[in-house]
Amino acid sequence: MRLKSTVKNIVLLLGFVLCLSQQGLFAQNKKPMNLMNYDYEDYHFGFILAYNQMSYSFKYVENYQLIPHDASEYPNSSDSFYNAGASYFTRSIESPAKPGFTVGVVGNLRIGQFFDLRLIPSLSFGTRTIIYQLYRESTAVPSTLVSKEKSILSTFIEFPLQIKYRSKRLNNVAAYVICGTNFKFDLASQKKSQIDVTNAAGEQITVIDNIRVKKFDVAAEIGAGFDFYNSYFKFGIELKLSFGLLNVLDKQNLIYDSSIQTLKNRTFQVSFTFE
Repeated sequence: MRLKSTVKNIVLLLGFVLCLSQQGLFAQNKKPMNLMNYDYEDYHFGFILAYNQMSYSFKYVENYQLIPHDASEYPNSSDSFYNAGASYFTRSIESPAKPGFTVGVVGNLRIGQFFDLRLIPSLSFGTRTIIYQLYRESTAVPSTLVSKEKSILSTFIEFPLQIKYRSKRLNNVAAYVICGTNFKFDLASQKKSQIDVTNAAGEQITVIDNIRVKKFDVAAEIGAGFDFYNSYFKFGIELKLSFGLLNVLDKQNLIYDSSIQTLKNRTFQVSFTFE
């Protein structure tokens, strides 16, 4: 359902951008063309500001909802949900998209009449969230179902390398599509994954109480947008989808990761470029 909602929002936003561009085209019929030689320059630079939504996609362990987990797999023994004699089950796992933002520098190299090669070193800030429905089954305490939300803060250093295909200009507007690869390194993936608890012997120990993910990832990216040529610079609006290619799960054999076979990054981004 969330994937359908995301696709629907993308289609609506693309339609909105298309309507704006068409209005701009009709309004420009009698206006002179700006930056007439811009697309014939060998290279140019700019910067990017973007809104992003980060989430995860899962491949689950087969029949994971029926697999019992020992209390030792539930790390937070100080939690009221913890019971040493209980069995735990994971009923559902989902990752709603959460907002973040991106800033970066655009480097554009002309490689053909309508083709450009683009490198966009960026910093992306955001949070990935996973919501678990956990069931506790025990003869000593009442069985119960609870919801646990785990957040993974992320600060990505990104190096998107893209091929951009641009349409012919119509007055001061051109449409384009992009595809490429993004090399990503997460500086903050392990933050806040550990907590201090008191064990059965009364000792304070540090345990991992969150899912852990690897720092490095490679993503495939596709997108589309419009360039608007102004008097002094080119302004762009772009929609982009990014799909992680690597399994970033750093398995700790805890209840939070034992039901997941593979975990991949997923990002939707709306970008504004100034070149």
